[in-house]
Amino acid sequence: MIERYCRPEMARIWSDECRYERMLKVEAVFLEELAKEKGIPAAQTNVLKTLWRKPLIAKLKEQEAKNGHEVVALLQVISAEVKHKAPWVHRYLHYGLTSSDILDTVLALQLMEASELLLQGWQLVCGKIRALSREHQTTLMAGRTHGVHAEPMTFGIKLAGWYAEARRNVERMERGNRIIAYGKLSGAVGTYSQLSPHIEAKVCKKLGLAPETVSTQVVPRDRHADYFHTLVLSAAALERFALEIRHLQRTEVLELEEPFGEGQKGSSAMPHKRNPVLCENLCGLARLIRSYESAIVEDIALWHERDISHSSVERVALPDATILLDFMLHRFAGILDGLRVYPQRMQENMDRSMGLIFSQNVLLKLIDKGLGRFEAYDIVQRNAMKCWRERRSFCEILSEDQQLLKTLSPTELRACFDEEQYRRHSKDILKRAGVL
Repeated sequence: MIERYCRPEMARIWSDECRYERMLKVEAVFLEELAKEKGIPAAQTNVLKTLWRKPLIAKLKEQEAKNGHEVVALLQVISAEVKHKAPWVHRYLHYGLTSSDILDTVLALQLMEASELLLQGWQLVCGKIRALSREHQTTLMAGRTHGVHAEPMTFGIKLAGWYAEARRNVERMERGNRIIAYGKLSGAVGTYSQLSPHIEAKVCKKLGLAPETVSTQVVPRDRHADYFHTLVLSAAALERFALEIRHLQRTEVLELEEPFGEGQKGSSAMPHKRNPVLCENLCGLARLIRSYESAIVEDIALWHERDISHSSVERVALPDATILLDFMLHRFAGILDGLRVYPQRMQENMDRSMGLIFSQNVLLKLIDKGLGRFEAYDIVQRNAMKCWRERRSFCEILSEDQQLLKTLSPTELRACFDEEQYRRHSKDILKRAGVL
């Protein structure tokens, strides 16, 4: 992933240094357990723990360039380092293992570390949405369907919906972390032909993993696909929130506005522009994360006990997606910190409907007074169409309808235009969402 969208904490997890450190760690923990069976002196197994240092990176890459095999390169470099210091380690390094035992176990460790950062990001976002929802529990605005005014709602209720979805993504990420937390040390085609399952179990436990239930030469890739879908849904949630801010920042609406910093420029040509570029960026990055999902799903079907077609996909898609989602979460948290909310503009926009947003109140009141639903609907709809054409107050137009006045008094009609009923359950909704 390009540096523009990388936060250092997440980028480090996917760095070559971190990957090789984890590979060495798995080999070291494995040797500790194997030592009990093979009588390897503890002093020698400890050599691996102290071996890692950055100058090895250059040697590893040089060796891989020669032999074209990442794990073999690692083993060659380590063997050269320990040959005289720890001859037992030199002899038993990688004993009975296959490359995927190391690589798949390391990948699980990396994804778990990445998940922890993503969970922290979601928790940060949840806290900020929750605070805004509480603040705007009773702030009225027009609810919209199909981009058209529907009925009033509160901005706090809209945010409560965001919060509930954000919490679902936290739960998915926690579940995803459990799904991916499996390693394997079962050998060439998963039969433990050279090692016993109890060694695998002990090594995995020390690494914070569970042993794969039934592996081939790899951990089955449905786990990774399941985990990746969690990333996709997280990105989709952030896209939904960002898209809503973009819509509400349009000049004709201008009920919300993302932060616009001192000295920031919106356009090279038009000095007045304050574009929602942060939210647009989030929508674009969500598309990118989604685009990887089909390739990850296609990795499930490998030839027989394995092939290597999944490797190239995962080396790009998994780092990119977790790095991007981490960036998106922190960018959105910053947007929420500086989000500008304009309650007066929300009220002005509701008033532009000339009262049409109260049409259901009138409909139901007529029904309560004895009219049939379709008769009442026709009365309300024809007056609504007249309101659209004449651009006059809906209440005023209704008060001129003699058929309606046979059923509703002027006082009863005016009561249908009371805004308070759209606030009255906001507290209950926010409680149900966990906001209050």
